[in-house]
Amino acid sequence: MADYDFAEAMLATNPLAITDPRAIPSRRYYDEAFYQLECEKLWPHVWQMACRLEQIPEVGDWVEYSNVGKSVLVVRTADGVKAYNNHCRHRGVPIAGGDGNASGNCAASGFVCPFHGWRWNMDGENTFVYGRQLFDADQLEHADLALKPVKCETWGGCAFINHDLDAPSLRETMGPVLDRLEAHGMSKLRSEWWFATELPANWKIAMEAFMEGYHVMATHPQLQHSVPALYNARYGDDTGGLGPSIDPDQSVRDNIASQIENLELLSSGMAGMCHAKEVEIARGLADADLPSTVAEALPVWFGLVQEAITRKLRERGEDVPDLNAVCQSDPVNAVEFLFPHYFLLPFFTSMASYRIRPTGPETCRFEIWSLTHFAPGEEPQAPMEPTVLPYNSQDFPMIPRQDYSNIPLQQKGLHSEGFDFMRLSGKVEGLISNYQRLIDGYIAEVDKPILADQTCRLGGNFDGPILDFAQPGAPPAEGATGQA
Repeated sequence: MADYDFAEAMLATNPLAITDPRAIPSRRYYDEAFYQLECEKLWPHVWQMACRLEQIPEVGDWVEYSNVGKSVLVVRTADGVKAYNNHCRHRGVPIAGGDGNASGNCAASGFVCPFHGWRWNMDGENTFVYGRQLFDADQLEHADLALKPVKCETWGGCAFINHDLDAPSLRETMGPVLDRLEAHGMSKLRSEWWFATELPANWKIAMEAFMEGYHVMATHPQLQHSVPALYNARYGDDTGGLGPSIDPDQSVRDNIASQIENLELLSSGMAGMCHAKEVEIARGLADADLPSTVAEALPVWFGLVQEAITRKLRERGEDVPDLNAVCQSDPVNAVEFLFPHYFLLPFFTSMASYRIRPTGPETCRFEIWSLTHFAPGEEPQAPMEPTVLPYNSQDFPMIPRQDYSNIPLQQKGLHSEGFDFMRLSGKVEGLISNYQRLIDGYIAEVDKPILADQTCRLGGNFDGPILDFAQPGAPPAEGATGQA
């Protein structure tokens, strides 16, 4: 693939384009003109997670997905899952839903426009025009009356849509991270619960809160306090970390107790990130026979826990992966990002997932799912709509509640006099820079294969370095290993 000068292409169309990959202009998070560029140049050309497949289990089941003013119907047909733009071919009224979060089944009656009664079947074909004789024949060509298709692909228990019919496929765009997540049983997970809130913050501010673990020590101190070695060693030295320092004399038993406490905190704080049933199994190995040093005991203990979780959940009828095997063959990060708006947080056999959509320059809709495995016949009723809470509700689990306490404050801080740009570490905040510069590529209408190549490189980039997007496949950019 030929080299491509991103900077030259971006600056021609975008006055807020990123020129230093370590410095993100603050106006990108509230400027109305930049927000409109995203609505016009980014969202119509990217793959968006539209719904979970358990929401549409039967032929004729449909859900409405809406983002930046575009409504899409995702439908389970006899030939698979399809998607259509949600507007009547007569006068433009939505033919189903209209509130952005509707669902139903169209197997019997099809889609019926509430304005004049025109109808379509689940395959998008027009089946009835009221008062057909009132129209000229050339206005009613069968192909012209069909619902306008939206590109739709399924992966990982979800339906993804793309308004750009010429866009590279989902797999070409996301790359090998899809295979790694699938090896961890992604397609077999079911939603346990679904929450949503409206945050008074730009959608990118909400996204960036989960692109690095550097914030854990201050935002989620309970996690750092339980296993300080994990965070201090990664983000600070042994004496300069926040919270308690690493105890070099900690016994094996005390360390295992700390690990179990950390799992309990992840479970109570985020459910699917580490499920209660997995914590229960881990507790049963608190007194396992282990080597005498922490350095030797810890990997052995986690291997025993993963073997026990795999075995015991399979005994319950759950089709979970062999954790010890997939951790070797298909390792995943604590957070995996699917550009532009979907996160997965895998741990053992369960996951949490986040989806974030803009609702304006300084507001966004933030959704959380808890995903886990169930034995056949024991699956719960799929949640068809989220439980919507105020962002400061105490009913949210602790971890998102802590994140939500920061995000609106950060949005306000962006307006402070003299705060012109974000100052990123090239070592652990690289994903923020990489996805922001990818947005610039979409705004500049860079060639689609190049954008797909860059998106593939975001897989596994959590806590990762700034990448050189001028040359696809190149090593990290100059300065990526230093701080801005």
